[in-house]
Amino acid sequence: MKVLHFYRTYYPDSFGGVEQVIRQMVNGSARLGIDAEVLTLTRDRNNLELEFEGHQVHRAPLNLEIASTGFSWSALGRFKQLAASADIIHYHFPWPFMDLAHFACGIDKPSVLTYHSDIVRQKHLFKLYQPLQNQFLQRVNKIVATSPNYMATSPTLAKFSGKTEVITYGLDESIYPQPSPGVLQKWRDRFPEPFFLFVGMLRYYKGLHVLLEAASGTSIPIVILGDGPVEAELKKQAQHLCLNNVHFLGALPEIDKVALMQACYGLAFPSHLRSEAFGITLLEAAMFGKPMISCEIGTGTSYVNLHEKTGLVVPASDPRAFRQAMQFLLAHPQRAAEMGQQAYQRYQSTFTALQMAQSYRKLYQSLI
Repeated sequence: MKVLHFYRTYYPDSFGGVEQVIRQMVNGSARLGIDAEVLTLTRDRNNLELEFEGHQVHRAPLNLEIASTGFSWSALGRFKQLAASADIIHYHFPWPFMDLAHFACGIDKPSVLTYHSDIVRQKHLFKLYQPLQNQFLQRVNKIVATSPNYMATSPTLAKFSGKTEVITYGLDESIYPQPSPGVLQKWRDRFPEPFFLFVGMLRYYKGLHVLLEAASGTSIPIVILGDGPVEAELKKQAQHLCLNNVHFLGALPEIDKVALMQACYGLAFPSHLRSEAFGITLLEAAMFGKPMISCEIGTGTSYVNLHEKTGLVVPASDPRAFRQAMQFLLAHPQRAAEMGQQAYQRYQSTFTALQMAQSYRKLYQSLI
């Protein structure tokens, strides 16, 4: 069985949550005998064909980008060519250019669409795009929601409930690098006190301005790993609040991310808008046995992080509540450790890459 994944960004150009999920899908399905490839866009005009972790990545040059939507004219021909030899086309939503490509290339292969998120921010442009979106979602054979929470709260998915099923994300521990004792000790020496870790792109919906407000007036060490569009704004806020306990590390290699995840006391996940549909970093924290603090935003974040079981869930955009949650976990180390253990148990029972791959294989076979 041959599957073609189609999404706007992928490794090694970008390391976001959806890219990680596709990576896990491809690696997990390969263990089940599925030949999966990825077609994506790139700013790199060279090396358009490459191999990543044993699977083929086809890249088309990005021509322009409007409202975070990348367009590539050469991708249309490449998509049509690759789709001709695929048994299943696996789309990753949202990406309006993908909808156009489906119709422009006359795709008639069995198709699966993983619905990663509603379109939240581009409200005015969404009104123009919505007719195309609805036609595209009507045309694909199957839609996959990533959590029961998101399926229950998405007005778009509600229109297509008859063709939608839930398959949650999953991770494979074995494909994460193992930091050496020296790398791990380097970070423990730099942050010797119990610290909370944030990992991710610094975007508008991540709620980091709330986390900085929560850190104000405390000595709780907070380490922020990642870069992104609001980085300068956040650093300015931290300077204004005189937050000597907040440390911006920028983007770092995967080995350092794993070391910091292992060394941290718990995960701070302050995302406050529905653009955060699931939170792959929450799954990573669970996989490393860490207690989590997240916000109730009606999405999959509260499906991963169960309140008072795997961590704490607080109201969104509430710095005081987030501060109190961090203080509670620090004041109750045994309770925090229990939450971390329960998070790991939940990862093993519900969120492994093998379980995700098996569910998608079953879905693919039903369509073929």
